[in-house]
Amino acid sequence: MTTTEHPTPEAPQVAVRGEARLEVDPEIARIAVTVAARGSDRRATLTDLTRRNALAAELVTSYGDAVERLETGAFSIAPETGRHGRGERVRAYRGGVRLTAELNDFTALGELVTRLADLELTRVEGPWWALRPESPAYEEARRKAVGEAVERARAYAAALGTSLAALLELSDTGMVPPPALMGGTRMAFAAESIDEAPPLDLEPQRQTVTAEVTARFTMLPPKL
Repeated sequence: MTTTEHPTPEAPQVAVRGEARLEVDPEIARIAVTVAARGSDRRATLTDLTRRNALAAELVTSYGDAVERLETGAFSIAPETGRHGRGERVRAYRGGVRLTAELNDFTALGELVTRLADLELTRVEGPWWALRPESPAYEEARRKAVGEAVERARAYAAALGTSLAALLELSDTGMVPPPALMGGTRMAFAAESIDEAPPLDLEPQRQTVTAEVTARFTMLPPKL
Protein backbone atom coordinates (compact mmCIF):
# COMPACT_ATOMS: atom_id res chain seq x y z
CA MET A 1 0.00 0.00 0.00
CA THR A 2 1.40 3.32 -1.08
CA THR A 3 0.71 6.52 0.89
CA THR A 4 0.73 9.80 -1.04
CA GLU A 5 2.28 12.63 0.95
CA HIS A 6 1.46 16.33 0.54
CA PRO A 7 4.41 18.18 2.03
CA THR A 8 4.08 21.86 2.89
CA PRO A 9 5.36 23.97 0.00
CA GLU A 10 8.49 26.02 0.48
CA ALA A 11 6.45 29.23 0.31
CA PRO A 12 2.94 28.55 1.67
CA GLN A 13 0.44 31.34 1.07
CA VAL A 14 -2.21 33.06 3.15
CA ALA A 15 -5.01 35.20 1.66
CA VAL A 16 -6.89 37.68 3.83
CA ARG A 17 -9.30 40.60 3.63
CA GLY A 18 -8.92 43.91 5.42
CA GLU A 19 -11.76 46.33 6.11
CA ALA A 20 -12.08 49.79 7.63
CA ARG A 21 -15.12 51.85 8.55
CA LEU A 22 -14.80 55.48 9.62
CA GLU A 23 -17.34 57.93 10.99
CA VAL A 24 -16.28 61.51 10.15
CA ASP A 25 -17.78 64.97 10.11
CA PRO A 26 -19.00 66.27 6.72
CA GLU A 27 -16.84 68.80 4.90
CA ILE A 28 -19.40 70.41 2.61
CA ALA A 29 -23.14 70.86 2.32
CA ARG A 30 -25.14 71.26 -0.88
CA ILE A 31 -28.47 73.00 -1.29
CA ALA A 32 -30.80 73.45 -4.24
CA VAL A 33 -32.70 76.69 -4.82
CA THR A 34 -35.58 76.98 -7.29
CA VAL A 35 -37.04 80.38 -8.11
CA ALA A 36 -40.36 80.61 -9.97
CA ALA A 37 -42.50 83.16 -11.76
CA ARG A 38 -46.00 83.07 -13.23
CA GLY A 39 -47.99 85.66 -15.16
CA SER A 40 -50.28 86.30 -18.09
CA ASP A 41 -47.58 88.06 -20.13
CA ARG A 42 -44.59 86.06 -21.32
CA ARG A 43 -42.07 88.92 -21.24
CA ALA A 44 -43.23 90.12 -17.81
CA THR A 45 -42.94 86.57 -16.46
CA LEU A 46 -39.43 86.25 -17.87
CA THR A 47 -38.49 89.62 -16.33
CA ASP A 48 -39.78 88.52 -12.91
CA LEU A 49 -37.90 85.25 -13.20
CA THR A 50 -34.66 87.00 -14.14
CA ARG A 51 -34.99 89.39 -11.22
CA ARG A 52 -35.70 86.66 -8.67
CA ASN A 53 -32.86 84.53 -9.98
CA ALA A 54 -30.47 87.48 -9.67
CA LEU A 55 -31.62 88.16 -6.10
CA ALA A 56 -31.10 84.54 -5.06
CA ALA A 57 -27.67 84.32 -6.73
CA GLU A 58 -26.58 87.64 -5.22
CA LEU A 59 -27.65 86.49 -1.76
CA VAL A 60 -25.67 83.26 -2.08
CA THR A 61 -22.50 84.95 -3.35
CA SER A 62 -22.70 87.54 -0.56
CA TYR A 63 -21.45 84.83 1.82
CA GLY A 64 -18.02 84.97 0.20
CA ASP A 65 -15.58 82.15 1.01
CA ALA A 66 -18.29 80.16 2.80
CA VAL A 67 -19.63 79.33 -0.68
CA GLU A 68 -17.31 77.08 -2.65
CA ARG A 69 -19.51 76.72 -5.71
CA LEU A 70 -22.64 78.19 -7.24
CA GLU A 71 -24.11 76.75 -10.44
CA THR A 72 -27.19 77.41 -12.53
CA GLY A 73 -29.05 74.28 -13.53
CA ALA A 74 -32.32 73.84 -15.33
CA PHE A 75 -34.18 76.84 -16.76
CA SER A 76 -37.71 76.66 -18.10
CA ILE A 77 -40.53 78.90 -19.22
CA ALA A 78 -43.66 77.49 -20.79
CA PRO A 79 -47.25 78.48 -21.54
CA GLU A 80 -50.21 77.09 -19.63
CA THR A 81 -53.07 76.47 -22.00
CA GLY A 82 -56.79 76.00 -21.44
CA ARG A 83 -59.84 75.23 -23.53
CA HIS A 84 -61.53 78.19 -25.17
CA GLY A 85 -64.43 77.33 -27.42
CA ARG A 86 -63.22 74.74 -29.92
CA GLY A 87 -59.56 75.58 -29.49
CA GLU A 88 -57.01 76.36 -26.85
CA ARG A 89 -55.56 79.60 -25.64
CA VAL A 90 -52.66 80.57 -23.41
CA ARG A 91 -53.89 81.26 -19.91
CA ALA A 92 -50.56 82.07 -18.29
CA TYR A 93 -46.81 81.54 -18.47
CA ARG A 94 -44.83 79.68 -15.82
CA GLY A 95 -41.05 79.76 -15.47
CA GLY A 96 -38.37 78.46 -13.16
CA VAL A 97 -34.60 78.45 -12.60
CA ARG A 98 -32.71 76.00 -10.39
CA LEU A 99 -29.49 76.93 -8.60
CA THR A 100 -27.19 74.63 -6.65
CA ALA A 101 -24.74 75.87 -4.05
CA GLU A 102 -21.96 74.16 -2.10
CA LEU A 103 -20.90 75.56 1.28
CA ASN A 104 -18.16 74.76 3.77
CA ASP A 105 -19.35 76.98 6.62
CA PHE A 106 -22.30 75.31 8.33
CA THR A 107 -23.02 78.30 10.55
CA ALA A 108 -23.48 80.46 7.45
CA LEU A 109 -25.54 77.66 5.90
CA GLY A 110 -28.26 77.89 8.53
CA GLU A 111 -28.61 81.63 8.00
CA LEU A 112 -28.47 81.39 4.21
CA VAL A 113 -31.21 78.78 3.80
CA THR A 114 -33.50 80.82 6.05
CA ARG A 115 -32.94 84.00 4.03
CA LEU A 116 -33.34 82.19 0.71
CA ALA A 117 -36.59 80.58 1.84
CA ASP A 118 -37.87 84.04 2.71
CA LEU A 119 -37.52 85.25 -0.90
CA GLU A 120 -40.56 85.51 -3.13
CA LEU A 121 -41.63 82.27 -4.85
CA THR A 122 -38.42 80.50 -3.86
CA ARG A 123 -38.03 76.86 -2.92
CA VAL A 124 -35.02 75.59 -0.95
CA GLU A 125 -34.09 71.92 -0.64
CA GLY A 126 -31.34 70.26 1.34
CA PRO A 127 -28.83 70.29 2.79
CA TRP A 128 -27.06 67.24 1.41
CA TRP A 129 -23.99 66.59 3.56
CA ALA A 130 -20.86 65.19 1.90
CA LEU A 131 -17.08 64.85 1.86
CA ARG A 132 -14.88 66.34 -0.83
CA PRO A 133 -13.61 63.80 -3.41
CA GLU A 134 -10.03 64.39 -2.19
CA SER A 135 -10.93 64.15 1.50
CA PRO A 136 -8.14 62.70 3.70
CA ALA A 137 -10.79 60.43 5.22
CA TYR A 138 -10.59 58.18 2.15
CA GLU A 139 -6.82 57.81 2.46
CA GLU A 140 -7.11 57.07 6.17
CA ALA A 141 -9.72 54.38 5.49
CA ARG A 142 -7.44 52.75 2.91
CA ARG A 143 -4.48 52.75 5.31
CA LYS A 144 -6.56 51.17 8.05
CA ALA A 145 -7.92 48.51 5.69
CA VAL A 146 -4.39 47.57 4.60
CA GLY A 147 -3.20 47.57 8.21
CA GLU A 148 -6.02 45.22 9.19
CA ALA A 149 -5.15 42.86 6.32
CA VAL A 150 -1.51 42.71 7.44
CA GLU A 151 -2.43 42.15 11.09
CA ARG A 152 -4.91 39.43 10.14
CA ALA A 153 -2.32 37.65 7.99
CA ARG A 154 0.24 37.88 10.79
CA ALA A 155 -2.26 36.37 13.21
CA TYR A 156 -2.82 33.39 10.92
CA ALA A 157 0.91 32.91 10.45
CA ALA A 158 1.50 33.15 14.21
CA ALA A 159 -1.17 30.50 14.78
CA LEU A 160 0.97 28.18 12.65
CA GLY A 161 4.10 29.09 14.54
CA THR A 162 5.65 31.03 11.67
CA SER A 163 5.72 34.53 10.16
CA LEU A 164 5.05 36.35 6.93
CA ALA A 165 7.71 36.36 4.26
CA ALA A 166 6.53 38.50 1.34
CA LEU A 167 3.52 40.26 -0.14
CA LEU A 168 2.29 38.72 -3.39
CA GLU A 169 -0.80 40.76 -4.16
CA LEU A 170 -2.85 43.63 -2.79
CA SER A 171 -6.23 44.47 -4.34
CA ASP A 172 -8.62 47.31 -3.60
CA THR A 173 -12.02 45.62 -3.64
CA GLY A 174 -14.04 48.68 -2.87
CA MET A 175 -13.94 52.19 -1.51
CA VAL A 176 -17.50 53.03 -0.59
CA PRO A 177 -18.18 56.77 -0.45
CA PRO A 178 -20.79 57.93 2.04
CA PRO A 179 -24.29 58.48 0.66
CA ALA A 180 -25.47 62.04 0.20
CA LEU A 181 -27.41 62.53 3.39
CA MET A 182 -30.10 65.14 3.47
CA GLY A 183 -31.17 66.92 6.59
CA GLY A 184 -34.72 67.75 7.44
CA THR A 185 -34.86 71.02 5.53
CA ARG A 186 -37.27 71.47 2.68
CA MET A 187 -38.87 74.87 2.37
CA ALA A 188 -41.08 76.53 -0.19
CA PHE A 189 -42.22 80.00 0.82
CA ALA A 190 -43.55 83.02 -1.01
CA ALA A 191 -43.60 85.24 2.01
CA GLU A 192 -42.77 88.91 2.17
CA SER A 193 -41.73 89.14 5.81
CA ILE A 194 -41.29 92.39 7.64
CA ASP A 195 -39.02 90.81 10.27
CA GLU A 196 -36.16 88.60 9.21
CA ALA A 197 -36.56 84.99 10.30
CA PRO A 198 -33.97 83.60 12.74
CA PRO A 199 -31.26 81.34 11.28
CA LEU A 200 -32.20 77.69 11.02
CA ASP A 201 -30.26 75.43 13.38
CA LEU A 202 -28.82 72.67 11.17
CA GLU A 203 -27.00 69.72 12.72
CA PRO A 204 -24.41 68.22 10.31
CA GLN A 205 -24.81 64.47 9.76
CA ARG A 206 -21.65 62.39 10.16
CA GLN A 207 -20.40 60.50 7.12
CA THR A 208 -19.47 56.82 6.94
CA VAL A 209 -16.48 55.88 4.78
CA THR A 210 -15.77 52.19 4.11
CA ALA A 211 -12.66 50.67 2.50
CA GLU A 212 -11.93 47.03 1.71
CA VAL A 213 -8.82 45.25 0.40
CA THR A 214 -7.69 41.67 -0.22
CA ALA A 215 -4.09 40.58 0.15
CA ARG A 216 -1.99 37.46 -0.42
CA PHE A 217 1.26 36.78 1.43
CA THR A 218 3.81 34.01 1.51
CA MET A 219 4.90 32.57 4.84
CA LEU A 220 7.99 30.87 6.07
CA PRO A 221 7.30 27.12 6.10
CA PRO A 222 5.75 26.21 9.46
CA LYS A 223 6.85 23.15 11.42
CA LEU A 224 3.66 21.16 11.70
